[in-house]
Amino acid sequence: MTQPNLPVLMMNSNLYPHKPASVELLQTHISYVFIAGDIVYKIKKPVNFGFLDFTDLAKRKFYCDEELRLNRRLAPSVYLDVVPISQDSENDIVIGSEEKIIDYAVRMKKLPTDKMLKTLLAGGQADENVIDAVAAKIASFHRTAETGGRIDAMGGIDVIRRNHEENFAQTLNYINITIPKYQYNFIKDYADNFLLEKKALLEKRIVDHKIRECHGDLHLEHICIADEIIIFDCIEFNERFRCGDVAAEVAFLTMDLDYNGYFEQAETFVKSYLKYSGDADLPALLNFYRCYYAYVRGKVTSFRLDQKELPANERSEITKTAKRYFDLAYTYAARLEKPVLILTAGLMGSGKSYQARHLAARLGAGVIRTDVIRKEMLNITPTERHLEDFGEGIYSDEISRRTYERAYKLAEEEIKSGKPVILDASFKRRSERQKAFQLAQRLQIAFYIIECTCRDEIVKMRLEKRSREKNNASDGRWEIYAAQKDDFDEINEVAADNYFKIDTSEDPEILRQEIIRKINFRQRPE
Repeated sequence: MTQPNLPVLMMNSNLYPHKPASVELLQTHISYVFIAGDIVYKIKKPVNFGFLDFTDLAKRKFYCDEELRLNRRLAPSVYLDVVPISQDSENDIVIGSEEKIIDYAVRMKKLPTDKMLKTLLAGGQADENVIDAVAAKIASFHRTAETGGRIDAMGGIDVIRRNHEENFAQTLNYINITIPKYQYNFIKDYADNFLLEKKALLEKRIVDHKIRECHGDLHLEHICIADEIIIFDCIEFNERFRCGDVAAEVAFLTMDLDYNGYFEQAETFVKSYLKYSGDADLPALLNFYRCYYAYVRGKVTSFRLDQKELPANERSEITKTAKRYFDLAYTYAARLEKPVLILTAGLMGSGKSYQARHLAARLGAGVIRTDVIRKEMLNITPTERHLEDFGEGIYSDEISRRTYERAYKLAEEEIKSGKPVILDASFKRRSERQKAFQLAQRLQIAFYIIECTCRDEIVKMRLEKRSREKNNASDGRWEIYAAQKDDFDEINEVAADNYFKIDTSEDPEILRQEIIRKINFRQRPE
């Protein structure tokens, strides 16, 4: 039996047993959703996308039953039943009749849209307690979700590798359209390396029963905070997308939080989930799975560009969204998994702070800036101007020495907490650079120096612009630039593999990409 014109026929409110005042139709690429008052009917479209096949009635019935079974695990009060859609002798639609069945619908209660987690977050109505409660529910669900047998196989390294290879094959046509080539290559190398290095951990996850029949599509629009926490609309159509490591499920939701700008809430969710689950291995897997899911979102969004006659403005928005997802995937891949100490050194106006800030965003590093430490140490507001003569006042040798010592202490604390650190300072004295190197040696971490240089005429422009800014902690200015230049000890004491030089006169992005690659992959064992 083929579907008649259901989008039109199902809009008749008299068809529905509860006689709603009106019916609203929403469509996805795989479903028709009829909102009939406070009851929703969801019918699957007769489509085949490879990863799902709803092309005949028996398959649609099977997946309706699966949708009901799977979603009742987290939303039992919402998913009511599966009802037949029939045609009577006059070809009119009848809901609930077992004769001349032409389709099936999942029947469920309508959820309040103003209680969706994404809406609550946007309105500042989802505090730490809400995020903690969501984490508790998901951790509890994971403990009881089905595991073993065919489900374990879904978390095997061969399936994980297949998922990634599928991603890279399906995004080749979008290189330099929605994903820059350097990001494509970096993420691919990252995934390949991770699967090699973490093989034992991934195998351990199976033994530890961390591969479960999960939700599979855990993003903010699928969580409702009403009288109870309701998590709905899981993936029913493809077991491979639904079954996997519970760490992947946590990664999916935190990726969605990050994408929408809720970074603190993402951290809160992870901490709470760890508290309730006791899953000590989870942190080592999060960035890998976050990268995967951000990449999937970038890929799926890019697919929409293949639609013919897409309006230019819509094409532009789709491209922008896909780029954001791919960029997020790159950021996850570039994050360092263990501490390093990086110095951004150079003259005033050379772009040290800019480079430190942008590298830190990619590497997941903390930035310690001596311009700020110096003033905070002296109880001075960081943006308060102190236009001292070169080497005088708050820039005397003694205060500079104390400033650097404080910076090293803060760096050590961050490093011991497991975080990579970038020290943003001029490091004009070789002795100070050597102290930083000795700190790295003592803590047994990798050490790098990134020297920023710039043409004098551009430095002058930058320093003059900076003098007019009211929110900059730096007191660097053109009048003392030459003195600092003459007083700078040449950087020649570190090995070539640990030293990078960026000329910030031009666009330094390409050099920054190379630095990220070299530092990142050097941190991983051969």
